[in-house]
Amino acid sequence: MLEHITAMLALLGVLSLFCQWLGWRLRLPAILPLLLCGLLLGPMLGFLKPDAIFGDLLFPIISLGVAIILFEGALTLNFKEIKEHGGMVTRLVTLGTAITWVCISVATHYLIGFDWPMATLFGALVVVTGPTVIVPLLRSVRPKTELSSILRWEGIVIDPIGAILAVLVFEYIGVAADPTTHVLHALTSMLLVGFGLGTLCGYLVGLILRNNLLPHYLRNTAVLTLMLAVFVASNLLQEEAGLLSVTVMGIWLANMKGVEIDDILEFKETLTVLLISALFILLAARLNADALIRLGWQGLVLLAVVMLIARPLSIWCCGVGTSLSSADKWFLSWVAPRGIVAAAISSLFAIKLEKAGVAGAELIVPLVFLIIIGTVVIQSLTAGRWAKILGVTAGSSQGLLIFGASQFSRALAKTLKANGVTVLLADNNWDNIRLARMENLAVYFGNPASEHAENHMNMSGIGRVLVLSPYRQLNPLVSFYFQDVFGREKVYGLNNNDSTSSSNSARHQLSESYLRQLCLFGDAVSYSKLASLMAKGASIKSTSLTANFDYSMFMAQYGQSAIPLVYLQGGKVKVISAADRVALTSGVELISLIPRDAKPAAIVNITQP
Repeated sequence: MLEHITAMLALLGVLSLFCQWLGWRLRLPAILPLLLCGLLLGPMLGFLKPDAIFGDLLFPIISLGVAIILFEGALTLNFKEIKEHGGMVTRLVTLGTAITWVCISVATHYLIGFDWPMATLFGALVVVTGPTVIVPLLRSVRPKTELSSILRWEGIVIDPIGAILAVLVFEYIGVAADPTTHVLHALTSMLLVGFGLGTLCGYLVGLILRNNLLPHYLRNTAVLTLMLAVFVASNLLQEEAGLLSVTVMGIWLANMKGVEIDDILEFKETLTVLLISALFILLAARLNADALIRLGWQGLVLLAVVMLIARPLSIWCCGVGTSLSSADKWFLSWVAPRGIVAAAISSLFAIKLEKAGVAGAELIVPLVFLIIIGTVVIQSLTAGRWAKILGVTAGSSQGLLIFGASQFSRALAKTLKANGVTVLLADNNWDNIRLARMENLAVYFGNPASEHAENHMNMSGIGRVLVLSPYRQLNPLVSFYFQDVFGREKVYGLNNNDSTSSSNSARHQLSESYLRQLCLFGDAVSYSKLASLMAKGASIKSTSLTANFDYSMFMAQYGQSAIPLVYLQGGKVKVISAADRVALTSGVELISLIPRDAKPAAIVNITQP
């Protein structure tokens, strides 16, 4: 028996990895292969039986998994970023949630035959969307920046709100006598315990991190352990208050001044990916095939109500008085896939309701999964075409992601931004990111090729990548990752075959495929050369080439030591590489690096910058 359980756990890990890889390879949300895998192994083949494997431990595993997922999502909730997207997000997670809840609850009552308490519980479970499903969809669709931001932040904020709403409805169902008074008491206790303990522990953990009271290797483990302790303690003080506590704790840490949580986020990201993968397979494997079939046409009609009535009504009511166009609202009306929180919390409550003998409890999970599968599959396959019909796509992405926020990169980004080009700087070095933020540049602290970056880095308007970092071993990873995203011709890197490198042994050499990529700014330009020129006082200059001041005159003024970097022509951004032979004519805005001691050129080559 023990060997069987061990084998099933190992198989679960391998299948999780394969499904995540398959989702990445097919450019689809990983939830699709995960769900299909769980359905195949569970209801169809009867090979994977989570209840038999985990027994009484299944409920605690699901509970702790949901807590970690919500905590990781809360750590990304920076209020400054939410405010930038206006009042639409606030309306969606308040008024929009209420409208969606009422519409789905009423439809569930009349279509499925649930009594009103069970119908309102189901409505509360499926009001949530999720960034783990929405972000991959947005990457493939590429809508306008404001629409992408609204959907991304709605998915993050609404998760804990939906969880709290579901808990309150569950409390109402579980009490036979005077449920209203009980729910009011439970709500009061939940808010006091959740906000009180969450805020207190978030502040104390923040102080520990800010004052470096823990060695670096214990930071991630300590935060995870303390978070789980807060979750359990809150549930002991008030049943089901733990989810609110860990959410508040995460939000507090995300917004506390002087507390760096990026390394914690990276650790939680890895853990969350593992949990999401395993939970989806396990939860799908628990589905009752007969119950799913019993839903019949009524379940499909309910899916239609969720997609075609509840969501559009919510968007159009919340969009009153905003700057969103009709096309924007129609696009938002179509994109609201459900994700892991709905699946996990529904399974969590279904277990309790079935133990309590509540009628209809066995249909909760199949119905939730029907909504998840329907919204994810249909919207993933149609959102791109719908966005093009409405004309809300971002169009040709002329923006640049620059990996490496050195002095040169920051100067280039400032000049590009001044010329109306979208620029995002990414770096693992906090000092570089801090300096870039002080210069009001968009930044991402961390590895841009990570899973966390995929879910949280705003790539709206970005169409090309410049690898300008000194991290020789990380540069190939970033380059290959974005070559898969944008194509090989959209990723540029500096000449990395630098003879000044500290080691030329075979073990330190980069792969030939990486060295064959497009060399930025010419074969003679390396990171060390750019850093040296900037240290000696070189500057980034933007020059308008006209009939009266053409490229030959530019070179005559600044000499052959000037390094052309990028030029703008006809609303398009052209990155200069070693493979380019361009003729710079009038009407071009040339951005170049001018050494401090640049001298006039004796001979000018006007065809090759």
